[in-house]
Amino acid sequence: MKVREIMTPDPLTISPNHKICEVVNIFIANKIDGAPVLDENGKLVGLFTKSHIYRAISRGMDMNTQVEVLMTRKILTGHPEDEFGDVVNATVPRLPVVENGRVVGIITRGDIAKAFFHSYRNISLELDTIINSTHNAIISVDAKGIIKVWNLSAAKLLGLEAEVVVGKNILDVLPTARLSYVIETGKVETLKKVKLNDCYFASNRSPIKKDGKIIGAVAVLQDISELDKVSKELCYVKELNEELDAIVESSFDGLFITDGKGKILRYNKAFEQLTGINAHEYLGLSVEDIRRDGIISEPVTCHVLEKKKSITIMQTSKTGKLTLTTGNPVIDASGEIIRVVCNVRDITELNLLRHKLEKAKGLTQHYENQLRTLKLRYDKSENLVVSSAKMRDLLDMVVRLASVDSTILITGESGTGKELIAQTIHSNNSRQNKPFIKVNCGAIPENLLESELFGYDGGAFTGAKKEGKPGYIELASGGTLFLDEIGEMPLNLQVKVLRFLQNKEIIRVGGSSVINMDVRIVAATNRNLLEMVQQKQFREDLYYRLNVVPVHVPPLRDRKDDIPPLAAHFVEVFNYKYKKNKKISQGVVDILMQYDWPGNIRELENLIERMVVTTIDDNITGEDLPSYLRNKVGISSSYILVSGMVPLKDAVESVEKQLLERAYANYRTTRQMAKELKVDASTVVRKAAKYCIYRDS
Repeated sequence: MKVREIMTPDPLTISPNHKICEVVNIFIANKIDGAPVLDENGKLVGLFTKSHIYRAISRGMDMNTQVEVLMTRKILTGHPEDEFGDVVNATVPRLPVVENGRVVGIITRGDIAKAFFHSYRNISLELDTIINSTHNAIISVDAKGIIKVWNLSAAKLLGLEAEVVVGKNILDVLPTARLSYVIETGKVETLKKVKLNDCYFASNRSPIKKDGKIIGAVAVLQDISELDKVSKELCYVKELNEELDAIVESSFDGLFITDGKGKILRYNKAFEQLTGINAHEYLGLSVEDIRRDGIISEPVTCHVLEKKKSITIMQTSKTGKLTLTTGNPVIDASGEIIRVVCNVRDITELNLLRHKLEKAKGLTQHYENQLRTLKLRYDKSENLVVSSAKMRDLLDMVVRLASVDSTILITGESGTGKELIAQTIHSNNSRQNKPFIKVNCGAIPENLLESELFGYDGGAFTGAKKEGKPGYIELASGGTLFLDEIGEMPLNLQVKVLRFLQNKEIIRVGGSSVINMDVRIVAATNRNLLEMVQQKQFREDLYYRLNVVPVHVPPLRDRKDDIPPLAAHFVEVFNYKYKKNKKISQGVVDILMQYDWPGNIRELENLIERMVVTTIDDNITGEDLPSYLRNKVGISSSYILVSGMVPLKDAVESVEKQLLERAYANYRTTRQMAKELKVDASTVVRKAAKYCIYRDS
């Protein structure tokens, strides 16, 4: 409702210079209780009402006081096109209406009352119209069960007019309606089947609440006498339809059904998989659309409609699958074709299964070789040992990269653990349950590398298996292919690898068919590929295709914090492997920390294995280290090391422990040890017990 519709137009106005006594006479003469205050230019400057007059009287003010002394200056105004509800509320009893800077009206309390009454009447009439227009019967009662609402549908369905029943108790009219129960319990009853006046209804009954108190109840009734019969028929049809859907979808063969004019009615999931189309994509279209889009090379439905008999033909689908399709017409009593049902069978399935079996055999052989290699090296699997900040940051980045399928190039010196990084990437990827195939490009002869990577067809070369052989790329399908030492790959083979990275397609050696491959590539090298590109020893396009996400593994000399945990890890590994119980002293660790390790982790691993195997005593000391290592770091065999700044007491105890460990390693009796250390034998025994140093029997 617009403000223009309810305002009092052209209201009486007063000026700021009017005296209060003059305004009293104006209000009485015109029977108004307020007026806008306009200045000499006609501009609205305030509002003056009876409340201001009462305020002046209560304060004992002179009635000759001018209006501008008491008038309200800060006032809200409205526009004729404003919505009534947006500008008028309980805190705004009067509202001047301004248009183009001129007061054109005012909304008074009387205007507001009229507007609310008019709105209430309209809403009431609209509500009555809605209730009486509703198809369902609506009955409501008050808290005492007296009928208040009985719409036209209720009168029609129950045979009782509203004039007869309104005002009566519901128990006297419909004793089985249960509205009294709803009032008493406050419970909502939905979809209850009731019998009223020999008719069955679906009833929804709810309490009517106001301010948390139940003031009545309402029931909505729908006649279900005819719906019961229709419902049973619908249930039967639904069961038949579900049964038909189950039969169609459970078929291993593709099913494709059209009407007598070639309009596509349905097809099952097997047909979708055979043709590569989406569910419902072609429903409602013509079989000619299938032909036009190349989904099927030659739809058998067209032949069936033309010859009006069963037809069987060979077809090629858009996905490249060869199928055997049989179309059968369904003919009505008048001899017209009303349906064509096509059965589509993939006859390449056997070839596919044979290919999968061959690939599985190849994977089995590959895994057996990997297991034999690991068993020769360790009795338990290698793990990443990380302690330094550099390696922790690297590992965090590797885990993040593992969640995506980007191609990764791992660089670093030989022996830094690039293969373990690649394994970590695969283990944390969604492909972790798929194959992880490792290929050392520098370990396979150049003339064999192509056939090993891409496989070959039967008869591709002398000595080839007649049935052919899948390559490492095929064996890694769905998983990860790790190309180690990628810098050693011959230039002529790099072209083929580049094509595979770009298109994810391969062609076997001696073959002609293209095979699509879903394989993630992780490459590694200890060489400077960019320098090799500049020297024309490595293809530039392949370098940038591999170097999508570079990962550099730092050498051991740049992350010496990893040396102590790595040494402890290798001691544990080789103790387990060789059934030893060796331990390394702190002095050995300190010496290891000062060495630059040109061979990186592999050199450290080999050194630990050598010491575990060759030392006589279980406690490995600095004297057990190779002379080149001790000379390299400039430490004599009699030198005691302290690792960093520590409290003096701890340093003294560390030196005592190292000296005692060395004494126990070099001498057989405590007397000899005491003589060398220049202390009493009892001191040697007491200190050894303190530091838990014992001679193994």
